[in-house]
Amino acid sequence: MLARPNAVDVGISFEARGLTIDFPVGGSTVRAVDDVSFSAAEGDRLVLLGRSGCGKSSILKSVAGFIQPVAGDIRVKGRRVSGPGPDRIVVFQEFDQLLPWKTVRENVAFPLRVSARAGGRVPKAEARELAAEALRKVGLERVIDAYPHTLSGGMKQRAAIARALVTNADVLLMDEPFAALDALTRRQLQEDLLALAEAERFTLLFVTHSIEEAILIGTKLHLLSPHPGRTIASFDTSEFGLGNSGGARFESVVREVNHLLFGARPERSPVHV
Repeated sequence: MLARPNAVDVGISFEARGLTIDFPVGGSTVRAVDDVSFSAAEGDRLVLLGRSGCGKSSILKSVAGFIQPVAGDIRVKGRRVSGPGPDRIVVFQEFDQLLPWKTVRENVAFPLRVSARAGGRVPKAEARELAAEALRKVGLERVIDAYPHTLSGGMKQRAAIARALVTNADVLLMDEPFAALDALTRRQLQEDLLALAEAERFTLLFVTHSIEEAILIGTKLHLLSPHPGRTIASFDTSEFGLGNSGGARFESVVREVNHLLFGARPERSPVHV
């Protein structure tokens, strides 16, 4: 079985304090993210939501270690993030995240064969077994020996999620993973992700443009203003799930978030709901 934190053993999984990110543009510097702070406990699903240009993906890439902030601090399980590491794994929006010359099972097993985390590389036979188990969890057992070019977009995203699960990383980072999918496939993968999160108790940082998806997926919601990204509000959305999406309370929060994103002034003090 894939080892996961015990539900009662809850601590801070990751946090950002005063995160500020700049990018060089021409001969000047543009601030993408300004003094953003948040934290997530083990098993939390923290969603970053905001309009285009608010720095959501930049924040996620900073947590992943791909972008170095100019100020602030990011920690995972108390360890300061200074670059990429096996304690964090990313699922991107793009479908072509899999190595085309490897089968689905080989793609999922690949990080176990090259990572030195948790005592060294996993033996080939064990890695194949763990990959098969992860693929069963995402419903891909029938295409376990297929090659990526034969899969649909939704199946490729399932395989990428399985590869993330099998590493037993401390934090799963997902950057708009369902944005390019059709509506029905997107809804199915949202349901699958929530079921996996409930079963596996992984900690998630999720980026989306969709208000409804953010409230459905997250137990915490962090709203960002555009140009540069600053905190507008933080919501506890743990009460929502598949059973009550679309209900009166759900729609009330959708309206409130919509107002904050499109009517709030970026310089206002953050709201905690």
